[in-house]
Amino acid sequence: MNIIFSRSPNFKASKKVRNIEFLIIHYTGMKNFQSAVDRLKDLNSEVSSHYVISRSGRVLELVKPRDIAWHAGVSAWRGVKNINKNSVGIELENKGHDFGYQKFSKAQIRNLIILLKKLKKKFKIKNINIIGHSDVAPSRKIDPGEKFPWKLLSLQDVGIFHNLEEEILKHYRRKKIIGKASNTEIINLAKKIGYTFKNLSNKNFFYFTKAFQRRFRQNLISGYFDQECYLILRNLVKLHS
Repeated sequence: MNIIFSRSPNFKASKKVRNIEFLIIHYTGMKNFQSAVDRLKDLNSEVSSHYVISRSGRVLELVKPRDIAWHAGVSAWRGVKNINKNSVGIELENKGHDFGYQKFSKAQIRNLIILLKKLKKKFKIKNINIIGHSDVAPSRKIDPGEKFPWKLLSLQDVGIFHNLEEEILKHYRRKKIIGKASNTEIINLAKKIGYTFKNLSNKNFFYFTKAFQRRFRQNLISGYFDQECYLILRNLVKLHS
């Protein structure tokens, strides 16, 4: 895989070696690749990422991993807040939900996996810390969205996913959780795999639920935490916490 350096001015130079703990995946959410690159390199936009990958698989490095790119914004994961300083951001060319959300291309995902493995090895990143923008900012962001192949990545040992059978899970879809599984218990379980909550409001729980579904239950993004979601969450905690 060839990586082309194409410098963005939108970064903060780090005066010391960064403690990189997280790899964050985004989509560009723009009409085409060049528009996305132009914005990520526009000083007035005040946004950037370390890497951007086109649908053809072309990989640009906009900011060196040693420096801080402006990609995550107000964010938190595993109790760490505003995680630009601890992360590497990777943008994938995709029109996004505003302009015609697309399935990610095979070439794009192939080179993403190669890049993730390289970064994971170099910075000793844990799989639980390979995450999406919506995971770290659920009330603001929905990317990379429900078409992103998290299960495929997990099979390549980058990122996490559950190991429950789809045919079994779908019998629990839309069914109300029975027993003592309150929102507080669900949040406490979610914290074990990294989700971080500013407070326990119903609105924040709704945003978390949709982010969780976009990641782990992509067939139905309802905002309702049903039995299927609960089984998936317990499985994730068992496997990865």
